[in-house]
Amino acid sequence: MKAVLYAIRTFGREIRSGEVVVLLAAVALAVAALTAVGFLTDRIGRAVERQANEVLAADLRLRTPDPIPAAWHATASDHGLRSAETQTFPSVVFAGDFSSLATIKGVTEGYPLRGNVRIASQLFGEQRVAEGVPASGTIWADGALMARLDVAVGDRVSIGEAEMVIDAVLMYRPDQSIGFASLAPSLVINALDLPATALINEGSRVSYALLVAGDTNAVDDFYEEIEVLLPESVRSRNREEGSDRASNAADRAQRFLSLTAVISLLLSAVAIAMSARRFAHRRMDTVALMKSLGASQQFVISAAFVQLVLLGILGVLLGSVMGFVVEALVTNMLADVIQGDLPPAGFTPVFLACGSALILLIGFALPSLLQLRDTPPLRVLRHDEMPPAPSRLLVVGTSLLAVAVMLYQAIGDGLMLLIVLGGMLVVSAVLYVAGRGLVILMGRSRGGVGIAWRYGLANVARRGRDSAIQVVAFGLGLTVLLLLTFVRTDLLEEWQQTLDANAPNHFLINIQPQERSSIEAIFAANGVAVPNFVPMVRARMKTINGADVKEREYPEEGGKWMANREQNLTWATHISESNELVDGEWWPADYVGDPLVSLEEDAARELGVELGDRLSFIIAGREIEAKVASTRKVNWDSFQPNFFLVMSPGSLDNYPSTFISGARIAEEGKRTLVELVRSHPTVSVIDIDAILVQITGILDKVSLAVQAVFVFTLAAGIAVLFAAVQSTIDERRFESAMLRALGVRRRTVLSGVLTEFVALGFAAGLLAAAGASILAAIVTIQLFELDYAFNPLLWLAGLLGGIALVCVSGFIAARGAINAPPVDVLRAA
Repeated sequence: MKAVLYAIRTFGREIRSGEVVVLLAAVALAVAALTAVGFLTDRIGRAVERQANEVLAADLRLRTPDPIPAAWHATASDHGLRSAETQTFPSVVFAGDFSSLATIKGVTEGYPLRGNVRIASQLFGEQRVAEGVPASGTIWADGALMARLDVAVGDRVSIGEAEMVIDAVLMYRPDQSIGFASLAPSLVINALDLPATALINEGSRVSYALLVAGDTNAVDDFYEEIEVLLPESVRSRNREEGSDRASNAADRAQRFLSLTAVISLLLSAVAIAMSARRFAHRRMDTVALMKSLGASQQFVISAAFVQLVLLGILGVLLGSVMGFVVEALVTNMLADVIQGDLPPAGFTPVFLACGSALILLIGFALPSLLQLRDTPPLRVLRHDEMPPAPSRLLVVGTSLLAVAVMLYQAIGDGLMLLIVLGGMLVVSAVLYVAGRGLVILMGRSRGGVGIAWRYGLANVARRGRDSAIQVVAFGLGLTVLLLLTFVRTDLLEEWQQTLDANAPNHFLINIQPQERSSIEAIFAANGVAVPNFVPMVRARMKTINGADVKEREYPEEGGKWMANREQNLTWATHISESNELVDGEWWPADYVGDPLVSLEEDAARELGVELGDRLSFIIAGREIEAKVASTRKVNWDSFQPNFFLVMSPGSLDNYPSTFISGARIAEEGKRTLVELVRSHPTVSVIDIDAILVQITGILDKVSLAVQAVFVFTLAAGIAVLFAAVQSTIDERRFESAMLRALGVRRRTVLSGVLTEFVALGFAAGLLAAAGASILAAIVTIQLFELDYAFNPLLWLAGLLGGIALVCVSGFIAARGAINAPPVDVLRAA
């Protein structure tokens, strides 16, 4: 208790000392950076998740064959959630002498809860965002349906017993299928008009859906409460189970943002470690005096620990305020660029940042405090008397434990943690060995140069271990800054290139074999590139290695759904450009023999299927069996027609098939589509431009977020450089005073210091460039599954940036020591 009271009484005086100000600044900057990064990753991450939820038109969708009970809406309202309802069923729509099968979708007010419906005033005309739902007595009709009925906007159609006016062309709705599951064109109608159609009666095949949206926690609470009441016929879906393309983009976005948070965390750890080392070293004289006056080791360590905690609390408070201010400024900056409001900030990033900073502070300061505890009283008389250093295993173990706990709390991504932390450890070891080598080299090669160079190079050699530690600190700071720069530029550009500028923006489905030639002629006549036609056969899987798919057990939950869903089969002579062979062999182009099948790798894993296994399918009442010949990795982001299962050529020749195609059609070529749907009314055209805009919007948000976060990470990196310089500032002050007292000019002393920093910066920059290049390759391939492209500018930036940053930060931090009057320094010594 005495130690606590002593620490509190003396804290006010200690806080004014220079080394405590440096440590306080390091902690505050760590918290500010982590808080700002946390706010951005949290808020923009939730914005990205909301945008990904557009594929469901909600945050949660409950689909059932029975009418939605009013109690479900009431429960959603009790949780503060918005809700809407849809009713979907097939029916025939009439217009004069024409008729067509259509998918009727009745919607209530509020639909869609996420995303927007887009409509147009004419076929393939300029799109606009729909406001609300169709007015009573009107509908929004798919362009293919209008072509089949030969009607235009303003015409009347019959739906059941009701007549409706076509108010607009339905161009896009967020929950429309692009998986070719629904071949009939659709129309959207106000749910209040459905009773007038008299189409929904007892025994009618209707799919009802409850859409729910709101705060994530509230949605989870709602589902937890209602799940026990749901019959087995209800199928629930959230964003994680939604569109692969949007989910992949959102997941990659979260990883990008998490990577920036990890890098900021590592920089903060290095800055605190360097500052804490000096914090303990500067207290050795005070501890020696206290011990000579009878203070016990427990009293000394307790007082120092309490002061360290108080320092951490103060740094946390200052950093939190800075983080709030910075977050507000950046949010205002991004609000002008990002469409839509960002979700409100939560306090989770604050708690995480504060807890992380305190763990960092204690984790990296504990080894120094243990050394402080063992300070001998003799140091009162002999300032060179140093306490024994704790074992390196303890130092490394404590630091690693602190960093590992925080990183896992920050990202919860074991693979990223292993790659980044493991990479930093390897880089640190290499930097330390290189630093030791630099010390030896400078000790042997400083002759034959001017006095400033000899002084600077002698400083590197004389400090030995301290110089090596500075190389580690400088190198780590530069490594992570270069790595983040690479992520912000080359890696992000590579990711955006996965959305090919020539990727299809329209899908044509339900093309009959006899229609191919006339469709090709329409494209050619209008000067549009003729697309490739891919065959498709509808099938259901029956057995896997002779076992019924309904009774078989699967290694993953998705396997049962994959086996029992309706399958889209195709055949091909060559593997698609958007596919990559993972295992097995692709069949020859002229293959003739028993049917073979190639599976997408995730589907094979979920089904528990390996090479050589046999799968059987039911197609049009007939059974076909195929042997698994290979597995493939599919780039779903390519927006090419891709399949989970691809058969060998000739396997499906005797089965009924249709064709699908993906085409890139510019705005001026939309008349091609009008001609196509009018001459081929059974062909459905799906416009996915809006989905491409959705994915691109996610990438744009991530790009802005990463660039904003880079500013704070850069500040944390500069803090590392300052902390590294500050670790030897006392020696520099004394050396400068001695040299100037002996007549050496201030300019010469300054040149010598800059020479030292040039040597340290060159070594750190060279190794940082190498480390950043290797880590960037691993991160690109392992975390983001993209192709790595070597960037020579990274090495140039490492060398020049290392020298420039280290010299500038060193000059700013050390100029006070150089400018200090020699007489003041020598008297204090």
